[in-house]
Amino acid sequence: MQRVVVTGMGVVAPNGIGVKEFWTSLVNGVSKVRQIKSFDVSEYSTKIAGEVDNFDPCVYMDPKKARRMSRFAQFALAAATMAKEDAKLEINEENNRRIGVIIGTSINGMKTVEEQEVRLLRGGPKAVSPFSVPTAIPHGAVGNLCVEFNIKGRSITISTGCSSSLNAIGHAFECIKLGVCDAMFTGGTEAPITPLIMGGFCSASVLSKRNGDPEKASRPFDKSRDGYIIGEGSGILVLESFEHAVKRHARIYAEIKGYANTTDAFSMFAVEPSGSEAVECFSSACKQAGICQEDVDYVNAHGSSSRVSDERETMVIKKSLGMHSKKVMVSSIKSMIGHPLGAAGSLQTIASINAINDSLIPPTINYEERDRGCDLDYVPNETRKENVNVAVVNSLGMGGNNAVLVLKSYNN
Repeated sequence: MQRVVVTGMGVVAPNGIGVKEFWTSLVNGVSKVRQIKSFDVSEYSTKIAGEVDNFDPCVYMDPKKARRMSRFAQFALAAATMAKEDAKLEINEENNRRIGVIIGTSINGMKTVEEQEVRLLRGGPKAVSPFSVPTAIPHGAVGNLCVEFNIKGRSITISTGCSSSLNAIGHAFECIKLGVCDAMFTGGTEAPITPLIMGGFCSASVLSKRNGDPEKASRPFDKSRDGYIIGEGSGILVLESFEHAVKRHARIYAEIKGYANTTDAFSMFAVEPSGSEAVECFSSACKQAGICQEDVDYVNAHGSSSRVSDERETMVIKKSLGMHSKKVMVSSIKSMIGHPLGAAGSLQTIASINAINDSLIPPTINYEERDRGCDLDYVPNETRKENVNVAVVNSLGMGGNNAVLVLKSYNN
C-alpha cells in the first residue's frame, strides 16, 4: 500500500481567493457573510449568504471557455490551476494516464439550468443554448479540468450532498493508496446561491434569518443559533503517492492516514438521533489511520450552525473520543464562510492542513453563550496557538451520509 501525501492546494472562497488569503482571513476570525448581491432577495426570508466576490474566471481560463462553463466548474478550474502551480506538477503524455480527477459537488450547474429555463419560457426551445446540458451536468467540473490539463486517468464526480468533497478526497486517497494513480486532483466545488436553491432552503426553514447582522448569523454550537448560511466556492488539492512526490522533490504539506464513509439508512430528511453510524465512521477512519483516541489533537467539525446537527455532532465526537473529547480542540470554519455544501469538506481539509503546518487553530466565531447540548472546546472567537499532529475532518451529507478524513503532520 502506498503512503498518500498532499503536495498542492488551491482555494476559491467567500473569504479569499488563494490559500494564503483564505487562511489569513480564517485565523483573523473574519466573517464574509453578506447580503446577496447576485439577484433580488427582497422576498426571501433569508437574504444573506457567503458569496465569492471579485471572482474573474478569465484570470484562470480562456474567456470563450469560461462562457461555456457554469460557475461551479469555473471555481473548480480556478482552484485546480492554483493547486497545480502550487504542486509544481507537470502533466505530459508520459504520465497523464497515471493522473486522475475526483471532485465532489451537490448542486452543480443549477445556475445554468435556471438561466436557460428563463430563455425557454421567453423564446421557446430554439432560444436554449446548445451548450446548456454539458454546462449544467455535475461532471462539468471534472470534464473541463481533464480537458484543460490533458488528464487521461481516472475521472469521477461524486455527489453525496454536503459530504461530497470529503468523499471525493477519500476516494482519491484510496486510488493512490491502491496504486491506481500516482497523483490526483481532488476536492469539491459549489455555486448554490441561486434564486431556486435559496428559495428551496428558505421554504425548508433551515437558514438563519439574522439578515440585519449577517456577520453574526452563522454561529455553530452557540445557544442562539437559528440555522445555517449558504456559502459557495471550491477547494482543490493535489494528492500523490509518497514515492512519486519524493522522486520529483515535491513539497509535502501533510499525509492522509485514514478515511471512512458510512450511511445512517434512516431518512433523506430527518437526522438519525443516535449518531451510531457517524460514530462508526469516525472510529473506522481513526482505526485505518492507526491512531488511538488520545492521538487526536483537533477536529475540524461539520459545524453547520444547525440546532439539531450541531448538538448531534457534539454527541458523536464525545462517543468517538470518550474522555479525550474534553481535551480535543473543535472548531467550525462555517462560522466565517457559511456552508458551501458539497465544497465544505475540501475547504475544511485545506484549513486543517494549514492548522497542522502553522500550529494555529482557526476559531469558531460568534460563540457567545454555551448550549447545554454543545459542551466541547470549540476554540471560541480567537485563534489558538497549539501544535497539531493529527487532525480529523468531519462531514455529514444528504440522507445520513457520513465522511471522516484523518490528516497527520508529515514526517519522513
